[in-house]
Amino acid sequence: MQENIYIKGFKSFLQLERALSENTVTAYLHDVSLLFSFLQAKRNTQAIKSVTHDDLTDFLQFINETGLGAYSQSRVVSGIKSFFGYLILEKVIDVDPSALLESPKLGKKLPDVLSEDEMMTIIQSVDLSRPQGERNKAILETLYACGLRVSELINLKISDIHFNQQIIFVTGKGNKQRLIPVGKSARKQLRTYIQQVRILAKPSKEAENIVFLNQRGGKMSRQMIFIIVKKQVERAGIHKKVSPHTFRHSFATHLIRHGADLRAVQELLGHVSISTTEIYTHLNDTDLRNTILKFHPLG
Repeated sequence: MQENIYIKGFKSFLQLERALSENTVTAYLHDVSLLFSFLQAKRNTQAIKSVTHDDLTDFLQFINETGLGAYSQSRVVSGIKSFFGYLILEKVIDVDPSALLESPKLGKKLPDVLSEDEMMTIIQSVDLSRPQGERNKAILETLYACGLRVSELINLKISDIHFNQQIIFVTGKGNKQRLIPVGKSARKQLRTYIQQVRILAKPSKEAENIVFLNQRGGKMSRQMIFIIVKKQVERAGIHKKVSPHTFRHSFATHLIRHGADLRAVQELLGHVSISTTEIYTHLNDTDLRNTILKFHPLG
């Protein structure tokens, strides 16, 4: 069945790109399988391309009637949203029927971040004697220096980089462009990669203007960026679950920790709403709280 192919691909997506625990992966797969069973019973079909928002609302109503708790219902919604998000990324569907699904409000989860020392350890541990070393270091430095999403990184064009002005133009969600200053270290590494390594490559016609190329001269995949980050974290001896998103979270957290204006960070991240960016102020509040508890005489 075609649905089994989607589930198999979704499992790989959860394990590699989302780096979720085996328990969470198992739960998400169970929820998606349950959705397929529900659709079969409701409409005598499991055709995923024909699923509507109303179908998913009926499914959640069915889940609610089983007496499932709020946290479990929230997990089901999260799993279903992740599944259809995966189908969008893989271009299986054009419209996400889960986009407007709501789950019980359980509070915001603080994103994982790396310390500044950990970040430097990861970047400096890249083996530049390896063929792809300069490229991989440029990828890591750009992720951290600019707070890019993975999709933004792999689509970054040479024409988007303006070394003299020390900025790059980034095309984010909804094809909205934003301007991001690039620090000295990342600029130097990008220049080294582009002028000394990439120039030797034979890019495919579609990737002639793309910055980061794979060994075949094509645009890199999202999965490849996740693999590079994972391997480099292991090489650096960092025992945390780290993904490219962690670099983005660390970028924002370190800026705010050093006094950056929240509105400026919102612009740099490409967040539509300031409330999305405010999660990083909570991280900073945690730092302040821990400082008081540790150093204040009445802490």
